Amino acid sequence: MNTRITELLGIKHPIIQGGMAWVAEHHLAAAVSEAGGLGLIGGANAPAEVVREEIRKAKALTKKPIGVNVMLLSPHADEIAKVVVEEGIGVVTTGAGNPEKYIEMWKAAGVKIIPVVASVALAKRMERYGADAVVAEGCESGGHIGEQTTMTLVPQVVDAVSIPVIAAGGIGDGRGIAAAFMLGAEAVQIGTRFVVSDESIVHENYKQRIIKAKDIDSAVTGRSHGHPVRCLRNQMTREYVKLEQEGKSFEELEYLTLGKLREAVQEGDITNGTVMAGQIAGMIYKKQTCKEMIDEMMEQAEKLLNR
Repeated sequence: MNTRITELLGIKHPIIQGGMAWVAEHHLAAAVSEAGGLGLIGGANAPAEVVREEIRKAKALTKKPIGVNVMLLSPHADEIAKVVVEEGIGVVTTGAGNPEKYIEMWKAAGVKIIPVVASVALAKRMERYGADAVVAEGCESGGHIGEQTTMTLVPQVVDAVSIPVIAAGGIGDGRGIAAAFMLGAEAVQIGTRFVVSDESIVHENYKQRIIKAKDIDSAVTGRSHGHPVRCLRNQMTREYVKLEQEGKSFEELEYLTLGKLREAVQEGDITNGTVMAGQIAGMIYKKQTCKEMIDEMMEQAEKLLNR
């Protein structure tokens, strides 16, 4: 399935793995790239040298393209932006902010720039500043979210820009990929399904929480303060939402979530940790290798698109 995205990135399948904090490390990124997609190293809040080491470890596992997700709110974003160039990374995705100040440096180094956007206005702005493509991410996705759904956001972004659009949010099988293509996308970004892959270093408790999730198990915290985050319901989300309803300030609530994603991912605390996952968690019922996931999704998508 060739698209402008597969040609731009030099990949076989139009599937990009999300740059999930604490999850998107070298084992997962290399496995997705080896399977024909584009694996990403998630920069998150990690120091630049940690990201550099992750890039080098991924490159030792695969000769295929890998990318880096630069989280622009990170205190280390400036240094990570330089590491991307120094380590010869060919593509970056960006989240949680505006990457404009890095675009000139990245362009000069031949880096392909793909910002994640949650609105038409930001997509158009990114195109004006030289982005090579955009990820239009709907609110069905896990982690930090916007307000538009994938079904409504993707076609509006496709209509508003001439660069390729990658759909994200609520996509976890071939049906979702086919639907995204019908909306005008030329690739998809997938996060939650890859969390339960065999190569994912996420704690088994976290994987099983996703696998056992039902359709109604998704919760959003932080809406009242403009920082909505989608995760799976647990004791922490119930407490957070209760305090939000009582009108507590962002500062009063922050202690509930500080360090809680790491506790869930690495230590397996799925009661008080932050179990970030998209609404498609209810569709995920088995662990597989990244290759098995990608092959299964692409086979299903191609059958549907060739009907």
